[in-house]
Amino acid sequence: MRLRLRSGALSAGCLLAEALGVALFLRGFFPLPVRSVSRGEARAEPPAEPAPPGTGIASNWTKIPPPLFRKVVIVLIDALRDDFVFGSKGKQFMPYTTQVVEKGTSYSFIAEAKPPTVTMPRIKVDDNVTRHLDRVLKREDWDLLILHYLGLDHIGHVTGPNSPLVGPKLREMDNILKKIHISLLSKEGEASLPSLLVVCGDHGMSETGSHGGSSEGEVHTPLLFISSAFEKKSGPLTQLELVQQTDLASTLAVGLGLPISRNNVGNIILPVVGSRTMREQLRFLHMNGFQLSTLLQENTPAYGKDLGYEQFKIAEKSHGNWIKLYLEGNNSEILLNLGKKVLKQYLEALRTLSSSLSKQVAQYDMYSMMVGTVIIMEVLLLLLLSVPKALSSRAEFEVPLSPPFFSLLFYLMCLMLCAIHVIVCTSAESLCYFCSMSWLTAVGVMMLISALMCGILSAVGKILENSRLPLKNAGASNSSWSEVDVLILAGTIGHVLSLGASSFIEEEHQTWYFLINTLCLALCQELCRNHFLLKECDLQLGTTVKQNFDSIGEASECRNIDVQAASDSKLGKAASSAEFVKGSDKWISLASPWIILICCRLLRSLNQTGVQWAHRPDFGHWLTSSEHKSELSVLAAVSLVMIFVLVQRRCSLVSKIAMALGLLGVYSYRAAIGNVVFPWQRDSKDISKGITEARFVYVFVLGIVFTGTKDLLKSQVISADSSVKSTGLWEVYSGLVLLSALLFRPHNLPVLVFCLLIQTVMTKYIWRPLKFDAAQITIMHYWFGQAFFYFQGNSNGIATVDVSAGFVGLESYVEIPAIFLTAFATYAGPLLWAIHLLCYLSSEVSRNSAAVGHGCFCYALMRSIPVAIYIVLVTGLRYHLFIWSVFSPKLLYEGVHVFITAAICLFFTAMDQNHFQNVQD
Repeated sequence: MRLRLRSGALSAGCLLAEALGVALFLRGFFPLPVRSVSRGEARAEPPAEPAPPGTGIASNWTKIPPPLFRKVVIVLIDALRDDFVFGSKGKQFMPYTTQVVEKGTSYSFIAEAKPPTVTMPRIKVDDNVTRHLDRVLKREDWDLLILHYLGLDHIGHVTGPNSPLVGPKLREMDNILKKIHISLLSKEGEASLPSLLVVCGDHGMSETGSHGGSSEGEVHTPLLFISSAFEKKSGPLTQLELVQQTDLASTLAVGLGLPISRNNVGNIILPVVGSRTMREQLRFLHMNGFQLSTLLQENTPAYGKDLGYEQFKIAEKSHGNWIKLYLEGNNSEILLNLGKKVLKQYLEALRTLSSSLSKQVAQYDMYSMMVGTVIIMEVLLLLLLSVPKALSSRAEFEVPLSPPFFSLLFYLMCLMLCAIHVIVCTSAESLCYFCSMSWLTAVGVMMLISALMCGILSAVGKILENSRLPLKNAGASNSSWSEVDVLILAGTIGHVLSLGASSFIEEEHQTWYFLINTLCLALCQELCRNHFLLKECDLQLGTTVKQNFDSIGEASECRNIDVQAASDSKLGKAASSAEFVKGSDKWISLASPWIILICCRLLRSLNQTGVQWAHRPDFGHWLTSSEHKSELSVLAAVSLVMIFVLVQRRCSLVSKIAMALGLLGVYSYRAAIGNVVFPWQRDSKDISKGITEARFVYVFVLGIVFTGTKDLLKSQVISADSSVKSTGLWEVYSGLVLLSALLFRPHNLPVLVFCLLIQTVMTKYIWRPLKFDAAQITIMHYWFGQAFFYFQGNSNGIATVDVSAGFVGLESYVEIPAIFLTAFATYAGPLLWAIHLLCYLSSEVSRNSAAVGHGCFCYALMRSIPVAIYIVLVTGLRYHLFIWSVFSPKLLYEGVHVFITAAICLFFTAMDQNHFQNVQD
């Protein structure tokens, strides 16, 4: 028994399997951090003071030291950069905090956050935090108070660190800190211990206002300890000491008289406890070192050979000698000098222990990673082996379902994989995600792996069988590659190879800009050849050979031998473009590659991205500054008008009206939140959230998409003509364009305009005149989609994700809509080019009935190649220095892109199956 399978259905199924493999790999690559195994003993007594062996002297100090502070208030200001406090902005907008830092009783540090610098918000809108503050400060029923302010982070995401809104927000935070500090000081006269005010940030922000990467602005945050227990400063700030964010937990623990968390990998910040006696300081450091060495023992089998562990044992021995002298009543200078020496030994040991543990913060789940990698590599191999059949004129596969050999192989492989699964899961010492899954799920994955392997072997057998058949069609085998074909192959291979270098990943946009520019030059050469090197004799010869090819193709189809359609050959292209050469659009066609190059160059100037030049000013920065709001308003208005002109040409009258009103709503939304102004507005004082305006646009987006979906269903159910289907697809596409216009920031609207303009120019003056086949057009769409991903200002760092798009039209955070809107805004470039590809190929089915299937297959293959290779590279580079700052964020981008591509291919397949059924009927 054999199952007939269309190439679109094969590619969609393969991508769904690949998405499963990617999910397994990501779950294994990003596991839970190392944990203490003795969680139930979190409140165990601390270790006693060390004593020298063999002396019989033992210390009686076995309890947790008493607290240093009566109350602690932590003010966490989200996205607080260090230069917001210690720089010119701090002096200008935070005068009270600056005075305390420079002349008050405080200690100031720069805390370094480890990338990816991403945190989850805990409390919404800042007024809800402050309005309860006065009442809480008057009460005495608390020891620790934490205030998390999110306003500065929201300002950064929307308008960047240089926004005029940053100053008022910092001034607001300064007044709050002043209120808290004065309140704490006023109650210290009646208390035995002083209070502590801690001011910190969870991360900073990049020059674009976002975060998630490893730039200095994102990882450096201020850390202030303000208390009357400290000595008063007498001068301006000197060079600030760099500490780790994880050091805060252990420091606060000893400050409050609590045991240090067993899972903490930080060190005590010594200056904070520097006013205590030498014995107390050594006691604090010994507790910290004991906790870190215990955590190391529980997570590292060979902990005894670790340098930090050895240094801790040496410091502990020296500490014991100091205790001996102390208990003997020695108060000489020798005791002080030895104490300082032990302090240095402990600090060095703590730094080394913390570094060793930080390297093990994420232990890789190799079994889950390997299972995911096997699925991904099998999918890629199956797609590569299926290329001849998938790109044939019929674009069909005959899948054998009942041959005994494959049935036996399938069952044997399932049994073998299940046995391996049992062995691995019963012998693994650490927790494995794939082993924790239910047996039914695990067996299903094993069956999928076995089925993919049988499919690969079947494809290999079919290729070997066809290779033994005599070649009847010599003309089909002599087809040569054009310059465009060579460029496509070389560009794909070159891009994949570049993924092995961190610098190429950081600057990947440069690769795609180079590829599309080179592609435009190759297209220019192709157009010149078509226009100037085409002779009448070539046209006549082409027509004759085309007829011969048609007859050969029909005969070979009967023998089930796949050949290229005649219209895809060079001579076929030449003959079919004869009318175009004589047409009036000749010079526009010749100029079209250069028009595209100019558009791409303008887009490159709009948003600097990557790492090397991201800090440099660009046209987008100029537009978003408050001084140029009128220029931004004009640009946004012109862009919205251009979007309407470019989109409405194939829409129905109802959709045209909806599109016009929707684009007007987009401008109204941006005016409501203060990004742009109407001509009759002098300023933007009446700023709101724009919820009503955004929801107004959503109504028209849903209406246009619903109209297009109705036409698609009509074409499928009633079997109407292709024009109804083409109109439906274009209206779905136009609805997504309107959604993009709403979610894009105003200075990025030209990206949408140039996207539509380039698509229009290439469709009318390049693809159709030159008669490129579906595979070539698909790869061109894929390349431009990738380039427009970076034209938007995106990068391979998490910091460039515009999370503000997830809040457009929402009163508060709603998870599913926020995820959808953020993902759509991030991948709008690839998405719009993919849907435009479907619109174009659907209009070409009269020339090539398998065009949609070819496009779906090529799109899946172009996505699978880099994902599979990159996963192998990341596995090999998992201990690379830049694994968390460079390679891991790129891995997340690739994974999400696979899920989005799988959804796109499912849509392709639905459109392809619809046409196939109509043809069969």
